[in-house]
Amino acid sequence: MRSARASLIWAALIAALGIPIALAALSPFLEWRDWIYITGGFAGIAALGLLLIQPLLIGGFLPGLSPYRARRLHRWIGGALVVALLIHVAGLWITSPPDMADALLFRSPTPFSPFGVVAMWAVFAVALLALFRRRLGLRKWRVVHLSLAVVIVACTVAHAVLIEGAMETISKAALCALVAIASGKVIFDVWARNKKTRPMRSSSSGFR
Repeated sequence: MRSARASLIWAALIAALGIPIALAALSPFLEWRDWIYITGGFAGIAALGLLLIQPLLIGGFLPGLSPYRARRLHRWIGGALVVALLIHVAGLWITSPPDMADALLFRSPTPFSPFGVVAMWAVFAVALLALFRRRLGLRKWRVVHLSLAVVIVACTVAHAVLIEGAMETISKAALCALVAIASGKVIFDVWARNKKTRPMRSSSSGFR
């Protein structure tokens, strides 16, 4: 029974990630695009998919992974997310430097650009702060990480939904919804857990 449930969960995750990518690969929008633009675009789709995996790892929703392995994989996927974003931005920059410059300077007329830029810088901020998480302390790191995670998820979903590009509408909406639901669930659980343990810590400190 457990093995069947585990297989179902992994199959659902593969479908949630694979179907949007497969449908995007069949998009007529790609017919006249060069490989650099296509690579940059699919790197963005991959980044959206990675955002779904991250909360599932931290929340312990992926069977067969111990908490230790899930945390380590979470960090590796965080690095992969940074790489995917760099490829995404580089591909779009090479094919259209003026548009990317306007987007990075928040001068672009397209409504999805500001959300993408904010999400990108928030991801970079998490990656940078992760290098100093021991100096920050566990409590400060969690607060900063969760706060930036909210910004990343909200802005990424808005960015993806507003773009009319290679991704098919229904599969894109479904993936964005899954990212938002999974992230919201884990963020709320961690926040609630921290809120419960805070009074215990403060009360126990009085006995020291």
